[in-house]
Amino acid sequence: MKTQPPAHDAVDAITDQWAAVRPDLDTLPMAVFGRIYRLAAAMRGKVDKAYAPYGMALGEFDVLATLRRSGEPYTLSPRELTATLMITTGGMTGRLDKLEKAGLLTRSPDPNDRRGLRVTLTERGRELVDQAVGAGLERQREALEPALTEEEAEQLAGLLRKLLATTAA
Repeated sequence: MKTQPPAHDAVDAITDQWAAVRPDLDTLPMAVFGRIYRLAAAMRGKVDKAYAPYGMALGEFDVLATLRRSGEPYTLSPRELTATLMITTGGMTGRLDKLEKAGLLTRSPDPNDRRGLRVTLTERGRELVDQAVGAGLERQREALEPALTEEEAEQLAGLLRKLLATTAA
C-alpha cells in the first residue's frame, strides 16, 4: 500500500498565505516548483549520506559517474565534464584536484591538443563509483516506493522531462 500525501503541506501554507494577501495571483507555479526545490534539497542530503561511506559527496560522484558512463576508456576532457555537469571551470578544477589526489582519476595531456587535458577514471575510481551508484539508487528507490507506484513514478519522470525540455531550452 502506498503512502497517502498529507492533506496540507508547507508549500500549501505558503500559497495559502499568498492567496490571502494577493488573491489575484495564480500560485500554481509556486506550488509545483516549491515542491521540486524542497524535494531536490531533501534528496541531495539523502544521496550525500549514501555516498559518504565511499569518501565522496554528490559533486565528486557526478564527476566519477560521468566518466564511467562515457564508456571505455572512461576518458573525457575537462570541458566535456564541465558541460555535462553544468558547473564552472573553477568548480570542476577543485573536484578534479580532490579526486586525483584520492587516486580515483588521472589527468594527462591531450594527444590531439597541446593545450588540452584528458581526465581518465582509474580502476580504483571505477570500482568505487560502481559501488556508490548502487547505494545512491537505493536511497532514491526508498524515497519513491512508499509514495508512488512504478507507473506513477514513470508518469512523473515523463512529466518532469517535458517540463525540463521547455524550461531549460
